[in-house]
Amino acid sequence: MSRHDHRAPRPFDRYAREDTAGGRLAPDGPAPPRPDGPQGSHGHGHDARTHPHQQRSYRPAVPEQQQGGRDDRPTRALRVVADRPPAGPGYHVPDTPEVGWDMTAGRRRTRISRAVLLCVLAVQAVLSLRLSNTAFQDEALYLAAGHAQLDHLLHGTPLPRDYAAYFSGSPQLYPVLAALVDGRFGLAGARSLSLVFMLAATGLLYSLTRRLFNERAALAAAALFAVLQSTVVMGYYATYDAAAVFLLALATWIVVRTDRAPAAAVLPAAPVAVLAVGVKYAAALYLPTVVVLALLTARPRRGAGPAARRVVLLGLGVGALLAAGAYATDLMAGVRQTTTGREHGADGAGFLLRRSAEWGGLMFLAAVGGAVSYARRSRMHESPLARRLDDPGRRRRTLLGLVLCGTAVLAPAYQVHLATQVSLFKHIGFGLFFAAPMAGVGVTRLVGAHFRYPQLGIMLWTAMLCLGIAQADWRFALWPDSSKMVRVIEPHVNSRGRYLGSTPEVPLYYFREKTTHRQWQSVFGMEYTDGKGEYSAGDAAYRAALRDGAFDLIVLDGLTNPRVDDVIAGAVRGNPHYRLLANLPFRNSAGTGEYRIWVKTS
Repeated sequence: MSRHDHRAPRPFDRYAREDTAGGRLAPDGPAPPRPDGPQGSHGHGHDARTHPHQQRSYRPAVPEQQQGGRDDRPTRALRVVADRPPAGPGYHVPDTPEVGWDMTAGRRRTRISRAVLLCVLAVQAVLSLRLSNTAFQDEALYLAAGHAQLDHLLHGTPLPRDYAAYFSGSPQLYPVLAALVDGRFGLAGARSLSLVFMLAATGLLYSLTRRLFNERAALAAAALFAVLQSTVVMGYYATYDAAAVFLLALATWIVVRTDRAPAAAVLPAAPVAVLAVGVKYAAALYLPTVVVLALLTARPRRGAGPAARRVVLLGLGVGALLAAGAYATDLMAGVRQTTTGREHGADGAGFLLRRSAEWGGLMFLAAVGGAVSYARRSRMHESPLARRLDDPGRRRRTLLGLVLCGTAVLAPAYQVHLATQVSLFKHIGFGLFFAAPMAGVGVTRLVGAHFRYPQLGIMLWTAMLCLGIAQADWRFALWPDSSKMVRVIEPHVNSRGRYLGSTPEVPLYYFREKTTHRQWQSVFGMEYTDGKGEYSAGDAAYRAALRDGAFDLIVLDGLTNPRVDDVIAGAVRGNPHYRLLANLPFRNSAGTGEYRIWVKTS
């Protein structure tokens, strides 16, 4: 009867496995042999299934002291390995970010964005500075009034007219500032002052749009606004409008910039907004937009309470300052005559809407597209991390788009109400300033993420650029070049004569050292009492005055009021008191014309 060789179980030795598999050796030499049993025994090792000769060929010699039993004590090498801490890998794998760029504005991105903005401002400045013509009627009027106001303030000289009764802005604000610059640098300096205002407005537009959205939308908004006809012309136009646009832009910027500040931080916008109304009364049309933006731009996470306090504080501040201004000044007559109670014209609604579409339609369409896209999807960044940003909510996004785009239609609607296109091209620019941020969003959505379709944005901007250049050139050539006329009449103008002119403001501006406003009569209504005490008004007054030889010089251009010009020309024809001094042909946007100048002979 055969006897099985039973052995006690031993601890697991990983070196023995590697030896039997033909792998690594133990640290002190070959691993100790695994005991084997005869074939058919109950051992489970590999040796029990291997040929005896193969077992002897691979089994190392066992030391004599281990033949009676295996020594399971760990060797010195094993003890060293057990005591040594596990070594780390020889290389380091950096953490992989979720996206390959950062949404926060770094220095490099800020520098690039500002460099592009400087290029936009340079283009705007060049487009305005390339315009050239002599003083327009409104420019001459405001500058001459500013010089009269300066003489009144500094020397006590009586004002020749009550400018506050019919000016569309306070005669003590912009006209005085423009006259100071004009006295030092001339007409070009006064026009350059308007350019500074418009460039500053474009810069503020970029800043507030960047605050509302991002750099790309801000640059697109500034680029579109910079090439508008309104922007280009007002940038070299010595009138109220550029200063009023700048002040409205500054008030809006304060409202947007203080969206995360305490509610009282919005109060500085109130005097700036009221000052804009003082500079040009029509700016009051845009005050509701500034106040509503105080609500919509308040940080959403702060809740409705702080936003409501911002609106209340700003509204009360604006209202109190407006009431104080109306009470302390005599400007309400001018407000009624030029703004609230302005005489209606005869231009049809269709004609005015077509003009509005020509002068601002492309930008308005871009703004509407941006508003619709922003209402549908709030994400303004290409990074997937943008999903984690605060979402203002679809209702707030929709309201913001409606307010900004709706402001752009205020001026055309008001002009349709008045049935006149007078100053329409300038007022359109006021409204499009507020629509520009949404137009910037529209351009970024049109171009797509990662500038997928840049050609679409380039095409839109190029089309607006071409329209802006053509329309600005046409606008600046509407009035005739008066340089020849000024040279011809200069010897006949002095401080004692009486003069009749289609645009008396132009010679009055150029000869302000020799003549005053009291000496000039326009072609827009006249009252006259002859030597016998007979009173007449309107056309009869012109005929009676010319019959008596009441004027020393007559200058007609045939453009300002052609009907009255014909009445005057008919009264002068065959009149023994006058002789024709010169016929000076000119060319303007409407075609050709001529100055007709008569001088008194007796």
